[in-house]
Amino acid sequence: MSNTTDKYDFGMIGLGTMGRNLLLNMGDHGVKGAGFDTDASKGELLEKESTHHNLKAFSDVKLFVESLNTPRAIMMLVPAGKIVDDVIAELLPLLDQGDIIIDGGNSHFTDTNRRVDELEQQGFHFFGMGISGGEEGARKGPSMMPGGDKDAYNVMKPILESIAAKVDGDPCVTYIGPGASGHFVKMVHNGIEYGLMQLIAETYEILKTGLKLDNEAIRKVFTKWNEGRLQSFLMDITKDIFAFKAPGTDHLLLDDIKDEAKAKGTGKWTSQVAMDLQAPIPTIDTAVSMRDLSKYKELRVQASALYSNDDTQLDTDTDEFITALEQAFYFSMIISYAQGMHLLSRASEEYKYDLKLGEIAKIWRGGCIIRSLFLNDIYKAYKKDAKLAHLLLDDNVHNLVSDAVKGARTVLSATIAAGIAAPSYAASLSYFDNFRNKRMPSNLTQAQRDYFGAHTYELIGKEGVFHTQWVVKSQD
Repeated sequence: MSNTTDKYDFGMIGLGTMGRNLLLNMGDHGVKGAGFDTDASKGELLEKESTHHNLKAFSDVKLFVESLNTPRAIMMLVPAGKIVDDVIAELLPLLDQGDIIIDGGNSHFTDTNRRVDELEQQGFHFFGMGISGGEEGARKGPSMMPGGDKDAYNVMKPILESIAAKVDGDPCVTYIGPGASGHFVKMVHNGIEYGLMQLIAETYEILKTGLKLDNEAIRKVFTKWNEGRLQSFLMDITKDIFAFKAPGTDHLLLDDIKDEAKAKGTGKWTSQVAMDLQAPIPTIDTAVSMRDLSKYKELRVQASALYSNDDTQLDTDTDEFITALEQAFYFSMIISYAQGMHLLSRASEEYKYDLKLGEIAKIWRGGCIIRSLFLNDIYKAYKKDAKLAHLLLDDNVHNLVSDAVKGARTVLSATIAAGIAAPSYAASLSYFDNFRNKRMPSNLTQAQRDYFGAHTYELIGKEGVFHTQWVVKSQD
């Protein structure tokens, strides 16, 4: 690594997979960049992989900061939480007012709110930026969601647009809005991702347990789907997983992996804030819950012995059922996106983000984990009506949902009867059926609340708030 006196245009703190690949991406686009990591081996790898020789690594933070042209622009790609605050605290004495700090990790949006205020008061520019695309996206072109200090974003805009994924020539990055809006949008992106991944997992279970298909047959299903309207990054990698065998083995690596899913928290955060904003996202909530349930392996093994269910094969024509399953997935995928977009709409109103949902859908079409063919339909819906209250109210989406919902009913009728779990499919259909229900049974809930807690209720066609003594006292 270098202690050179050369000056660099951009600094990256954290040279793990994401930080290193993003800086290499910048180097490919002519950015002269410096990287910092306390692990010298990561810096050595950066310089070794820098094919244009315009990137240098440092393990001394003071030398790293001194190597940057002023005003400095520094991005952090470190784990969310206290580490971000620690890095900022170490940086500030070395920086000058007017320097730019960017948090490119998955920070909770409330932490970003605090940092925006604190750093602005001290004269520094700061913005939080969600980055999606994983290792490959960072290296070849991610989707990026910057929010916060707009002046700072405008300084960085040429670099960010150059390294972003491109769809139809448009870069997959845009200014999201003030405050923590960038990290909020990335959080919801991840929530949608949870929903889609759970739907794919449930599809795998239905194909394997219900239709008794072998791995090669399942691979063919996912491959065919990825060639049609279900084309997406997640479907694409799923077909690849069903073709991968570890060197020296004769079976899929997938079959050796424990059925205990891990999580880093962004899905849980999405569910938590959705409840705070009273924006129901049951498909996403269920996906979070199923990851949690998967961790109770020992309990599940015990329960399987008590509540055995050996008769799980679906009594149906396989080809016809797979056609219905494709419809069910398409329907439920739309619902997962719709719930996420509605949550963004509520957050925009509550937090004064002024989110441009069409632009968000537009930058999600490339580079990011939830990119899919359907995002073009979402983009068109909000481009046609920027104030669209809910994605399911768009005419085109209405037609797509109406055509696909029959498949969801067919699949759930069969899986429920066979005892095959498809909770996110079920949550999607129940959400839809109540969303289109002009009179939900919630009047009974209000009556019950008033009965036991005097919480009052409102009446149809009559102004005011009312309370009733529900027990009529005897006159005897």
